[in-house]
Amino acid sequence: MKRFAPQLFALALALPLGAQAHDAWIVPSSTVLSGDAAWVTVDGAIGNDKFYFNHHSLSLKPLQITAPGEKSIEAENQSTGKLRSSFDVHLTDDGTYRIALVSQGVMARWKEDGKMKRWFGASGDFSKNVPAKAEELQVQERASRVETFVTKGKPSPVAKVDQGIGLIPLTHPNDLFSGEKASFIFTIDGKPAAQTAVEIVPAGSRYRDTLNTIELKTNDKGEFSVTWPQPGLYWLHAASEDQKVSVPNASKRSLSYSATLEVLPQ
Repeated sequence: MKRFAPQLFALALALPLGAQAHDAWIVPSSTVLSGDAAWVTVDGAIGNDKFYFNHHSLSLKPLQITAPGEKSIEAENQSTGKLRSSFDVHLTDDGTYRIALVSQGVMARWKEDGKMKRWFGASGDFSKNVPAKAEELQVQERASRVETFVTKGKPSPVAKVDQGIGLIPLTHPNDLFSGEKASFIFTIDGKPAAQTAVEIVPAGSRYRDTLNTIELKTNDKGEFSVTWPQPGLYWLHAASEDQKVSVPNASKRSLSYSATLEVLPQ
């Protein structure tokens, strides 16, 4: 039986709101830059504390970098260690870059010869890896997006995500300031994700007694707003489930989104 890759499996599980100790994120060395040419180094990990590398690295296989003008570019100097993955992005054009790990697939569990088996992979490979008459078969589709935004020079618009769960910034993600309100829209397959729970966690939880989580919910238009209490990095997360599956055996589709945002002092 084909085995699933532990890093990709951990990312695709999508970590529902508050349900597990380990969360996924990517964090850039800078979010706002200027000059003729600029670079950022991005680290990715799964861990207990936001932006501390204390558990496992992230797989970079589903990495997508979208430059201004919706151009796709490649990361440079990729490396994956035990606790974090890293890569460089060369920002040659002015505008906003969307840096994301986008994972889609199917997770299956079943009993075989008295033992539980499981597989994770692309939906097109399901029939080749899971027995047609598997005993006690449980199938879920999983989709996740883990991303951040970096701007060189003048900010440019961030495009809507048409598949899976995505974020539309009504306030530009690289124009966030403490004490000011920012607004966003969550979408699922390009449509507003109404009444979806949202959590926002500020960095630095390792050095305080509480997470200081901000708990919100989108309205019927998928919109939500937050007034940033202080400058620093924030982890923004939402999750959802539906029955819009593409594999006949799947009972539901689970979607998860997380973003790293930087809030600057006024």
